[in-house]
Amino acid sequence: MTAPRLHADPRDAAEAQRTIDAVTSAFTTRVVGQDHLRESMLVCLLAGGHLLIESVPGLAKTTAARVVAESIDGTFHRIQCTPDLLPSDIIGTQIYDAGAAAESAFSIRLGPVHANIVLLDEINRSSAKTQSAMLEAMEERQTTIGGIEYRLPEPFLVIATQNPIDQEGTYPLSEAQTDRFMLKDIVGYPSVEDEIEIVARMDAGLYARDRPSDAVVTVGDIRRAQRIVASVYMDRGLVEYASRLVNVTREPGRHLPANLARLIEYGASPRATLAFCRTARAMAVLRGRDHVVPDDVARLAHRVLRHRLILGFEAASARVTPDVVVDAVLRAVRVP
Repeated sequence: MTAPRLHADPRDAAEAQRTIDAVTSAFTTRVVGQDHLRESMLVCLLAGGHLLIESVPGLAKTTAARVVAESIDGTFHRIQCTPDLLPSDIIGTQIYDAGAAAESAFSIRLGPVHANIVLLDEINRSSAKTQSAMLEAMEERQTTIGGIEYRLPEPFLVIATQNPIDQEGTYPLSEAQTDRFMLKDIVGYPSVEDEIEIVARMDAGLYARDRPSDAVVTVGDIRRAQRIVASVYMDRGLVEYASRLVNVTREPGRHLPANLARLIEYGASPRATLAFCRTARAMAVLRGRDHVVPDDVARLAHRVLRHRLILGFEAASARVTPDVVVDAVLRAVRVP
């Protein structure tokens, strides 16, 4: 692999690093543990993507998203997804005013998706029609109300959660929609030490809702950091490494053990390779570098691939998870 040839000014990368360090410090002040979740949120924020989270309730996902929004001086909205939630409840609607003049009888009320950070809590409880209403917002960064397009604010980050326990009254996300999430993270329970610290902070009143986090950077700082991340150097050999990881999932019979290869029905789409390249650059900045190294790609492999692999019924019956397959994928490709 050739030596890194920097495309971004190292001073710019250092500036982006200072921005992220400030947000990280604000996060750790208000949220105990959850370092992996913080990393995933900041990577998606810097890379301009969206995050899908799988976890049981009560693990500070809403708090984490709100703290990040407050620390960047951005807007935050939380949407509780239910079966009766309508698309207009998310994107907004036209309001009729009978007392207004005919030419201004309808006014636009923008929905809660018009925010810098949007938390869709238990997205799989909303209907397929409502889930599809998020596609335009997530992909096109706009909504359409009454035939008029409304741009969403920048930065724009959607964090959607799924509860893996409850199955009653849920509508699984389609493959097309899960593919639009840049990363999928799985959040587990806190350690005993972290849980004791949570109780201590709660008793001390540090989690009071009337005590929002102070803004430590601006949304303008985040937009500049996003531009810097996009210019971070990634060697062609690392792009090939990411592409080969994705290709293994499409041709498992050639690269994986037979007992795992037969479990994969469909591999990852080209969006996976794009997600690898964009998030690896963000990971490099998070780690204080102005170029990508192989470990940046490997560290993100599970989060990039786990929701893009479609496993068959045999995998479910054998209790083989996508993470087991991703482990095998990483072993099958030589690290450059």
